[in-house]
Amino acid sequence: MTSLLFTHATVVTMDPAQPLLQDAYVSVDGPKITFVGTARPFGDYDREIDCTGKVLMPGFVNAHTHVPMVAMRGYGDGNDLQDWLNHYIFPVEARWDDRAAACCADLGLAEMIASGVTCIADMYMRTGVIAQRVAAAGISANLSVGGVLFSDTFDPGTDHDCIALRELTEQWHGYDDGRILADASIHAEYTSRPAMWDWTAAYARDHGLGMHVHISETRSEHEACIARHGRTPIQVLDDHGVWDGRAIAAHCVWTTPEDWAVMAAKGVSAVHNPMSNLKLGSGIAPIPAMRKAGVNVCLGTDGVSSNNCTDLFGDMKLAAILHNGANCDPLALLPGDALSMATVNGAKALGRHTGVVANGYAADLILVDFSRLNLTPCHSVISNLVYAAHGCDVVMNMARGKVIYENGEFLTLDLDRIRREVEGYALPKLFG
Repeated sequence: MTSLLFTHATVVTMDPAQPLLQDAYVSVDGPKITFVGTARPFGDYDREIDCTGKVLMPGFVNAHTHVPMVAMRGYGDGNDLQDWLNHYIFPVEARWDDRAAACCADLGLAEMIASGVTCIADMYMRTGVIAQRVAAAGISANLSVGGVLFSDTFDPGTDHDCIALRELTEQWHGYDDGRILADASIHAEYTSRPAMWDWTAAYARDHGLGMHVHISETRSEHEACIARHGRTPIQVLDDHGVWDGRAIAAHCVWTTPEDWAVMAAKGVSAVHNPMSNLKLGSGIAPIPAMRKAGVNVCLGTDGVSSNNCTDLFGDMKLAAILHNGANCDPLALLPGDALSMATVNGAKALGRHTGVVANGYAADLILVDFSRLNLTPCHSVISNLVYAAHGCDVVMNMARGKVIYENGEFLTLDLDRIRREVEGYALPKLFG
């Protein structure tokens, strides 16, 4: 078990008891943080890292991703969600094979690792392949299939997505002391049927899984559900037990106060995807109102095809300023609120003991270089992180006590091989 000591660090802890420490020490033994304080702890360490001029903070939790969709960066831009999906994305996705999905997952993971992400919640197909790539990359992940059902006929014994969820759970749930978890998932209300909602909710309950669903992303989706059922997507799925365990609801752009009451009561976390929602013209999620209603709100990039990158610093800044402008209130969402959404709130949503720099938490840590021009001078560490920092300012990524990226070098991924595979195989396969 490797031990490591960060020295002379400015630490953003996300711990209310001691939110910002100067000239501090943080020790890591194996996968856990074992000390945080301003006095050097006793003992010898395998490695010491001098953090002078840098900020040590929790790694980001990207709570809604579709990792292999990095292959579609910029493809189909300039369309609304439904045209974009039906005329661009779905036809390409029909061409996936395991080899293409693997190298594109590697590329997406590399981009996130280099910009400070240590944990993700991913919903996509070929989930076993994604699990293999996550395992090799070193980060943590809640993986889900995203079940769809367009037919009135449903047999969970033969349904592709039900089989995929069972295989994901049996093969990967709990891998490496919980570094990979399986979540149950319904793609969305409008892409599925009640029989699948009932089965998926029961499966999640019986196997202790979380839930991951797209919710009220567009006005048309939200209103069509009301026309069909007389209730919103949140309310309809609640009737079928979908929210009875830990759950995340992605987007929530058109949710209502009645929805937020259900979410707060059931502990459903909302995943804010501001970049994706604005790009696709879906709208602006009412995040300040949801937070006031008691909903836990976290942050996600969505897929690269609708973002068009996974730099969570960008989404964090956008979240912090978007709602101030939309509400004509500079206090609607403070920088500290946005930082919580990207760290500790995401950890809570995914059921993980991370997102905080404190004794006993997972050693998911990143170093941000505050000597960079865009971070000089620094009147407020939190404001600089949220309003001025970029993913390229991250100089180290540690996931569960293992350094997986440092000073531009990937320690678990072969970037040259990934580029060759993406350019030589995946792109011709998907678009050729």
